[in-house]
Amino acid sequence: MNKFKRHIILALYQAGEEGMTRKEYIKKYELPKKSVKKLDDYLSEMKKYGDISCKKERWRLKNVGMYFEAVVTRVSQKSGFITQQGDCPTEYFVRGRDLLGAVPGDVVLAKMVSNADIDLHHCPEATVLEILQPSDMLMTGVIVEENGKLLVLPDKLCGEPLGISGGKKGLVVGEKVVFSVKHRGEHHYEHIVSIEDSFGSCENARAGAEAYMAANGLHTEFPDEVLFEASKLNIDDPDPDEAARRLDLRGEPIFTIDGADTKDIDDAISISRAEGGYKLGVHIADVSHYVKKGSKLDEEAFFRGTSIYYADRVVPMLPKELSNGICSLNPNVDRLAFSCLMEVSGDGKLLKYRFEKTVIRSRVKGVYSEVNRIIDGTADDGIKEKYARVIDRIPVMRELAEILEKNRIARGAPEIDTTESKIITDENGVCVDVKPRERGVAEGIIEEFMLMANNAAAALAMKEKIPFVYRVHEAPPADKLIALNETLTALGVNPEGIGENSTAADLAGIIRENKDSEKYTVINRIILRSMMKAKYSQEPLGHYGLVMPEYAHFTSPIRRYADLSIHRILTDYVYALSTEKICKRYGDFANRASLQASNTELSAIHCERECENLYMAEYMKGHVGEEFNGFISGVSPSGIFVALENTVEGMIPVSSLPLGEYEVKHSVILTGAADGTVYTVGDKVRVKCVGVNVNGGFIDFDFAGKSETH
Repeated sequence: MNKFKRHIILALYQAGEEGMTRKEYIKKYELPKKSVKKLDDYLSEMKKYGDISCKKERWRLKNVGMYFEAVVTRVSQKSGFITQQGDCPTEYFVRGRDLLGAVPGDVVLAKMVSNADIDLHHCPEATVLEILQPSDMLMTGVIVEENGKLLVLPDKLCGEPLGISGGKKGLVVGEKVVFSVKHRGEHHYEHIVSIEDSFGSCENARAGAEAYMAANGLHTEFPDEVLFEASKLNIDDPDPDEAARRLDLRGEPIFTIDGADTKDIDDAISISRAEGGYKLGVHIADVSHYVKKGSKLDEEAFFRGTSIYYADRVVPMLPKELSNGICSLNPNVDRLAFSCLMEVSGDGKLLKYRFEKTVIRSRVKGVYSEVNRIIDGTADDGIKEKYARVIDRIPVMRELAEILEKNRIARGAPEIDTTESKIITDENGVCVDVKPRERGVAEGIIEEFMLMANNAAAALAMKEKIPFVYRVHEAPPADKLIALNETLTALGVNPEGIGENSTAADLAGIIRENKDSEKYTVINRIILRSMMKAKYSQEPLGHYGLVMPEYAHFTSPIRRYADLSIHRILTDYVYALSTEKICKRYGDFANRASLQASNTELSAIHCERECENLYMAEYMKGHVGEEFNGFISGVSPSGIFVALENTVEGMIPVSSLPLGEYEVKHSVILTGAADGTVYTVGDKVRVKCVGVNVNGGFIDFDFAGKSETH
C-alpha cells in the first residue's frame, strides 16, 4: 500500500465514527491541487475493495475494529512483533516488508491480517500502516567495513549495514556498539544511524551483554541524585529510636538461607514447634522504611522495577548501599524487618497470621549447599559449628516444608520441573563452563515458607479490601488447552483430561504420570508454554499454577518493586490507617505499580535470556568440532533446536538436513516431504558443534550419529 493510501486510512481512523468529507481532508492536510485527482482515484479504489465506505459524502473506515495502535516490541532481520496495549495486551507478528522501517519503541497504527496462520507464529498477524510516534530507543550492532567505509551492521534490525552519521573517530571493525536512528527511510536498510557508545569486541559475551543492557536503558550505575540519597542511608545500624518502637525479635533464633554468592539478603526465617503444630516467622527486609514514596530512590526503583541477574553480573533495583548494606539481613547485626508471624496446624493449615514491624538479628548467613549437607547427614564439623545456634531448627523446617509440599500437590498444583543454567566465568568475565543449576531440599524448604507468607499477605489484602498488587496467574484459554491436547497426542502421550476446561490438577496429572518417561523434560516445557504468563494486577484474579484464590509477592522488596509496593501499603495497615484512607492513598498507585512491575519483569526476563545466550555461545566457541548428547527441544521451519545435557541450546539449520521441503506438525514434529524422515521433540540425539556466533548468541549443530546411553 502506497503512502497516500496509508495516510487516508490514518486520517479516517483518527476521524472515528464521524468520518470525513473529501473537502475536509483537502483542507485539513493542505492537499495541493495536483494531488486532488489522486485522492479521488484512491478513494474510489479503496471503496471498491471494501476498505472504506461513503455515506452522505462522509468517508469512513470499514471494519474499523481491525485497526489498532500498538508498540513495536521486537524486530529481527525478517520480521517483528508489535503489542496492542490495554488491560489484556495482545502481541502480533509483522512480516519484515510490512514494518515500514519501524523500530522497537515506535507507536504505530496497524491492521490485522485476516487470513494469517496464527499457529505458525503463535499469535495473530498484522501490518503496520503508519508510524505515529517514532522512538529514540537505542539498538545494538557491530562495526563493519565495506569499500573502505565504516558502517554498522545491526544485530536485530536488518541484514544490511547502515550508514553512520557524524563522527567515526576511534571506531574499530568488529566493535560492539549502541546506536540510534537519526534519519529514517521506509525500509530498515535505508536508515542512517548515530553511534552512541562502544563496548569492545563483539566476540566477548560481557561486551555484548553490556551493550544490550545499555540499549535497553538498564545500567548498573545510578543517577547522582539517587546515589546522594543512598549515601545518607549508608549506615551500619538502624536508628535506635525506630528499633525501640518495633516488636523486638533480636532474641529469636532467626537466620537466612541463600546462595553462596548472595549479597542482597532480603528474607530470614524462624521456626519452632507449638502445641499441635508450628510457629513460623518469615522476616523480610523493611525496604519501605528507607525508600520513601516520592524520593529519588523510589522513582529509580519504580523505573527499574526489578533487579536483573545474568552470568556473574547484577543490574540492581537499588544501590548497593541499601541492597547489600542497611537493608540486607546480614548476620550478627541489627536490622529492621517486616515480619509475617504465622501459626500453622500439624497438617499444614494456616490458622493465624499477623504482620508486624520488627527489629531482628540474624544468627547465621546460611547457604543452601551447607544446609543440604546438614539435612542429608554429610555436614562436617565446620558446618555444624557454623549453624550451632540454629541447627536444631533445621529438622523442624524440613518437617513442616514436607507437609506444605504435600498439601500443595494435593490441591492440584503442577510440579513443573525446569532446569536453569549456571554460567561460570573466569576472572576476566569469560564464560568457561555451563552447568545445570542444582536444586536441593533446602531450596524447596525456603520456597514453601515464602509461598505461605506471600499467600498470607494477599489474603489479608482481600479480607480488608485494601488496594494491592497481586501476583496473578490466569487459566489458559480454551484454544491453548485444545492445542496442548493435540501436541501431547502427537508426542505419543495420553492427553486424558486435557481439554478446554482443564484444571491445574489435570496438568499436574499428566506430569506425574510421565515422571519416568524419556520425554519428561519436554512434557514439562510444553505444559509450561501452554500456560498464561503470570503478571501483577490490582485485581485478585487468583493463581492458576499454585491453585490459590489469592497470592502476592511480599518476600523480595530489595529486588522487586511489586514487593516494595505492598510493603508500603501494609505498613499503613499495620499502623492502623483507616481502610478509607488506604484506598484513597493507594488506589491509583496499586494500578500503576502493577502495570510497571509486569512490564519490567517481562523486559528483565528477555534481557537475562539474551545475555545468557551470549555467554553460552562464548563457551561453545571453545568446543567447535566436539560432539555432545542432547535432545530435540523444538522444531520450526528454520530447523531443529537441540538442548545439551549442560543446558546449552543450539540449532541444526534446515539447510543442513537432506534437501527437500519440511513441514511442522503440532509444533513438535518436523517431517521431510522427500524421504518421510520424522524429527520429534524429545528424541535423544548426538550432535556436533559446527559453528558459533558469539555476537548473535547463535550455536549451530549438525547430527553426529546416535545418542550415547548413560
